[in-house]
Amino acid sequence: MANTESSDTHFFNNFAMIVGFLVVFAIILFVAARSLGDQQLEHQLTEPMHLAEVDKNIAPLSHEAIAGHDNAALAALDAPPAAAPAMDVPKTGEAAFTQVCSSCHALGINGAPKVGDHAAWGPRIAQGKETLYAHALAGIRNMPARGGTTWPDATIKSAVDYMVSLNK
Repeated sequence: MANTESSDTHFFNNFAMIVGFLVVFAIILFVAARSLGDQQLEHQLTEPMHLAEVDKNIAPLSHEAIAGHDNAALAALDAPPAAAPAMDVPKTGEAAFTQVCSSCHALGINGAPKVGDHAAWGPRIAQGKETLYAHALAGIRNMPARGGTTWPDATIKSAVDYMVSLNK
């Protein structure tokens, strides 16, 4: 009988030790996941394109004019955005790249192929310039159409030509 009690005690001690290790391991995993999640959240809260999308998503669907009140501010909200002035349109592909494209393609943000990464650009360049132009004009994956600008097709194409020249 004493032998059975000793083996039961030994079993429960080992079981408690294993459960204790699993609890400690779970706590460590929780802390690591929490830390990584905080870093990702910080990155999302500082990324301009993400913030612009959030602002667009939370903007009110409509604005109501109230009788007897000054509703002049609503006219400005409903007006279509003005086209970019001609002076804001870059004159060269290099200037367009520097002004807008480099914000993602210099660092590889959101999966954008980094300038100088020939392994990433090789298959894209092999598809041909017309495909690259179409992707730049219409947008692809995380890249917005025209890189989020209102520039004319010729400016976008010259930026693509410049990036291709950097990656050959």
